[in-house]
Amino acid sequence: NNGCTRFNCAAAKSARRPGLRAREHRSALLCRRCKRRRYVLLSVSSSSVHGEYGKKVGRSSIFLDRQSEKDLHTFKVSSREARGSYSSKRMPIAATGVNSLFSCGQVVSARHFSSGADLPPHEAVGMPSLSPTMTEGNIARWVKKEGDKVSPGEVLCEVETDKATVEMECMEEGYLAKIVCGDGTKEIKVGEIIAITVEEEGDIEKFKDYKASSSAAAPAESKPQSEPVEPKEEKKEVSKAPEPTATKTEESSQSGDRLFSSPVARKLAEDNNVPLSSLKGTGPDGRILKADIEDYLSSAAKGSKKEAAAAPGLGYVDLPNTQIRKVTANRLLQSKQTIPHYYLTVDSRVDKLIKLRSELNPMQDASGGKKISINDLVIKAAALALRKVPACNSSWMNDFIRQYHNVNINVAVQTEHGLFVPVVRDADKKGLATIADEVKQLASRAKDNSLKPEDYEGGTFTVSNLGGPFGIKQFCAIVNPPQSAILAIGSAEKRVIPGAAEGQYEIGSFMSATLSCDHRVIDGAMGAEWLKAFKGYLEDPTTMLL
Repeated sequence: NNGCTRFNCAAAKSARRPGLRAREHRSALLCRRCKRRRYVLLSVSSSSVHGEYGKKVGRSSIFLDRQSEKDLHTFKVSSREARGSYSSKRMPIAATGVNSLFSCGQVVSARHFSSGADLPPHEAVGMPSLSPTMTEGNIARWVKKEGDKVSPGEVLCEVETDKATVEMECMEEGYLAKIVCGDGTKEIKVGEIIAITVEEEGDIEKFKDYKASSSAAAPAESKPQSEPVEPKEEKKEVSKAPEPTATKTEESSQSGDRLFSSPVARKLAEDNNVPLSSLKGTGPDGRILKADIEDYLSSAAKGSKKEAAAAPGLGYVDLPNTQIRKVTANRLLQSKQTIPHYYLTVDSRVDKLIKLRSELNPMQDASGGKKISINDLVIKAAALALRKVPACNSSWMNDFIRQYHNVNINVAVQTEHGLFVPVVRDADKKGLATIADEVKQLASRAKDNSLKPEDYEGGTFTVSNLGGPFGIKQFCAIVNPPQSAILAIGSAEKRVIPGAAEGQYEIGSFMSATLSCDHRVIDGAMGAEWLKAFKGYLEDPTTMLL
């Protein structure tokens, strides 16, 4: 494609093409750099094309290069993603049959038009990115089987993300010709092909022995791989140019011997502390390649597993980690290593809180509502305290501190699948009955492993309660980044305290609450001010109604 990334859109000609469906147009784009004319078929579904063929594109299909007369791939963006903020000022079009991508946006699937008679037109369904932090996912189970007819909105499969198990829906009508990644397949990179669909039922049999190629199976890795591929393209197009790989070769000497390594291999070695001198390259002239580093790392991992299994006399079972546990482990490790924690603990007398709950629950029973728990009252008190001390409702953003206007409380829920933190949005503006109903619904979906991304994203503060269910007196929780504080609630216990008159004693119920803070955002006095406000709401709960 001569490296062209911009086109003279002012010179583009759009003409209605006979026989096309409504809202399909054929456009000719003239490249400024190479002066070649490209033909593009644009069809819009559920959203319209704006600007320079990149903003809010519902579906874009690149069919034919005028000069090379070669078929090109088609990429489709789902209607759900088309409604998002995928905007681009350019749309590169390749002059050969290689994948073309929008400069911004997530490609959901690609339609491949075979140049020969080997495979009919088909759609490669890739592993979607179902959460902002998702880089890979697992196939929990396929709802549709090979040969089944699929329609828009129907569930294809259940994908286990880093947060929950999410249903993946079909975007177009057709037939499921081939399942590339079956039930239980783990660690599938985002964008990697998981299935093939076709439009005609008669084409299903032709994909019986289909296997995804390495280039098509990992489009997410196309960007980092472009660095070593780029010199080959330059060499092909400009035959008189000197060998470009020579400029990309790292040279060093040790004991009089020259050591060659590609930049990708050198970067991978640096990231994993692999000494290049200990490796023998398999490339030309002994050049160390990326594959050599990966082989070294895999062999080292296998060696460590053998050493771990070599301990005699120990009976054990290895339990595979789920995606949610892996992500939880990484995030908690990152939190403890990068966030300067400090902890503040206060004991609150909760006799009035318990009495208020006993008065409200009969009303809830009469109206058919959910019973209000102590944790629901704690969530409401925490939300109001954040509204009173908004500096604690913030995040550290390196160059600035972001203070949120919404008070969204994450509630820690422990399940057999791992730890989930669904969110109650605008908890400061909701009544106790609404909070109680939402928390129970979210907890039920968390235990069923059916939370959706909108159920756990966007929290600004977290509450973790180990008191009521487990009787833990007091504990210190780990801050959930990018939040700056988390509240740990212990169990309520009865204590003997001095009475009003001398020599008199009374029994009161006290509950321990520990606030874990990010010292970069919340200073000690600020955290103490928040705890003071929180304690005030617990000890005099009627003020929460004001």
